[in-house]
Amino acid sequence: MLNVRLPVFFFTLLVTLGADVRNCACDVAKPETLEARECGLCKVAELQPADVFLFLLKDNNPRKPNRWLALPRAHYPGDHPLREMPLEQRTRLWTAAIGKANELWGDSWGLAINGDEQRTQCHAHIHIGKLLDNVETGNFAIVTSAAEIPLPANNTGLWVHPVLGKLHVHTGEQITESNLLR
Repeated sequence: MLNVRLPVFFFTLLVTLGADVRNCACDVAKPETLEARECGLCKVAELQPADVFLFLLKDNNPRKPNRWLALPRAHYPGDHPLREMPLEQRTRLWTAAIGKANELWGDSWGLAINGDEQRTQCHAHIHIGKLLDNVETGNFAIVTSAAEIPLPANNTGLWVHPVLGKLHVHTGEQITESNLLR
């Protein structure tokens, strides 16, 4: 039995260690750094026209055929946290993500940002997807607009979904995109 548990433990450890982007080395001034797997979205952002503020992108992961991403064109220091974006720019990003989510799934959508320990890409991005059934928890705040969506606290993630014309914002989790249809 130990032979089975040990490889599972190491695989889980490697996935967790490989997902941590807190020491991101992406540097657009050094294009060779954008070849790292975790810098893939930085590379895609650099392909966008310079005057574009944000862009929407269908997730290219074949395991997530129903997923879209909302991304700023700009790069931010280190692991590209949303806290580095001014409120007006964050509001524009959230608003675009909500618009795409409504277009795709009506009022059954969810948006998610994974915590820094679980993100696999350095570049800031919001996952856009259909909210899975029965994932609502009691740990949420209610806001009325994109401008009121708080910053993730303590390098954790957050997920957002509509309820009766308002938004439920769930915080304090590392893995949040698992609440969305793949």
